[in-house]
Amino acid sequence: MPTIRIGDYRHRVVFQNPGPPIPDAGGGYTHSWTDLVPASWDVAVDPTAAHDSEHAAAGGSAVATTPTLTIRGRMHLGVSTATRMIFEGRIYAITGARAADAHRSHMELSAVERV
Repeated sequence: MPTIRIGDYRHRVVFQNPGPPIPDAGGGYTHSWTDLVPASWDVAVDPTAAHDSEHAAAGGSAVATTPTLTIRGRMHLGVSTATRMIFEGRIYAITGARAADAHRSHMELSAVERV
């Protein structure tokens, strides 16, 4: 991993984890989200190269790309693959989370936009 300086964390994101289900009027439930503490986090956000996110489309004959992001920042112990991230008004699902250094003080995440 390249060295990241604190000044590289120029993007502000909000992290949320699934909250308790909320009953709806139809007898079912809706999903709720709860902000992590702290919810706002300064990170570096970079688009992932298209070839890194290619996958076979339905039918297997074509290749589709899914726009993804790579997020790097100081470790936030509440972030996992159950977490969602809000960045510039868009919602992203965290699809991968790992410690980015031996001291586990920084993290590297993969995220895909939810539509």
